Amino acid sequence: MNLTISKEQLLNGLQAVQNVVGSRTTLPILSNVLVCAEGNKLEFTATDLDVTVSCSVEATIKKSGSTTIPVKKLFGITRELPGGEIDLEVDEKNVCSIRSGSSYYKIHGLSAEEFPPINKFKDDKKVTLEQLKLKAMIKKTSFAISTDEARYVLNGIFISLKEHKMTIVATDGRRLALTDEEVDISEHSQGEFIIPAKAVNELNRLLQDKGEVTIKYADNQAEFTLNDDKGFSVVIISKLIEGNYPNYRQVIPGEAKERISLPREEFLHALKRAEIMTSEKANSVKLTFGKNNLAITANSPEVGEARESMAVNYKGKEMAIAFNPKYMIDPLNALTQDEVFIELIDELSPGVLKINGPFLYVVMPMRLS
Repeated sequence: MNLTISKEQLLNGLQAVQNVVGSRTTLPILSNVLVCAEGNKLEFTATDLDVTVSCSVEATIKKSGSTTIPVKKLFGITRELPGGEIDLEVDEKNVCSIRSGSSYYKIHGLSAEEFPPINKFKDDKKVTLEQLKLKAMIKKTSFAISTDEARYVLNGIFISLKEHKMTIVATDGRRLALTDEEVDISEHSQGEFIIPAKAVNELNRLLQDKGEVTIKYADNQAEFTLNDDKGFSVVIISKLIEGNYPNYRQVIPGEAKERISLPREEFLHALKRAEIMTSEKANSVKLTFGKNNLAITANSPEVGEARESMAVNYKGKEMAIAFNPKYMIDPLNALTQDEVFIELIDELSPGVLKINGPFLYVVMPMRLS
């Protein structure tokens, strides 16, 4: 294998894939990136056996071939090289020579045959949408993924493709975030699956504001192909979480007694300030809705107390409800709208946060002390 590539292209390719490589792997091959040179493309692939990421970049290929190289070493050298062209040459013993200006390096690699095989997906179950749409949907939901490994079906996002609608849900049992978008879905492509958190994090990192993403899925794996208008392409393949996702529709409360409009930014900053005065033992913030006013209070004996006041359009009877402030801050951080709506039934029923658009967030209240 022999090729010339710009430092920028080599860095772009390595940066896209190297995140999935763990620092401590039992199999040496999993510390390596698979490098395949063919035509005018250099393709990088890295995996931890659960999530696989591939990326193609442009290069001048003099002799095609493939090998695997320790990814952290290759990335470290590339990053520190002065800019410009880099020559890569790999011999039959998988020794990779790197030349750039007056710098010369040799890295010992492993044969490409040792690299785990990569699944090929059929075209029967697939859907295509804008990367920006999927990026926004994941941002609005992924913060609610559960980290409790005992409830492993909740350790990811649930994706439903039905009746020309893509719905994404995440819940940890104490809160639930849901959003949907209209998407063109064929009869064959309808279905549902759960993407684990690690793959969700990679999607969060790699999805762009331009271009399209094609999602294909099979019984136990899904593939996301990200293409932009500059010919930059990334593929993320993930194992799916097996099991049945709980019926999320039943936790969405019925008719609300009160629906109050709030300025998102002001509400968010008031909560962030009040959260500073909470502690592990007393980690709730109380919202008291009175005539045209919202009082936000936090009180913990060992820390002190916080009081914030906001003007709101509220005409109902006085109502107080307490929440874990983090559970209110997370969705407000993820949203971009100026106005949010909080819907309440009473102090013991879940609160619902909404916007003018396809988003719904249910959060369990805490006991008022």
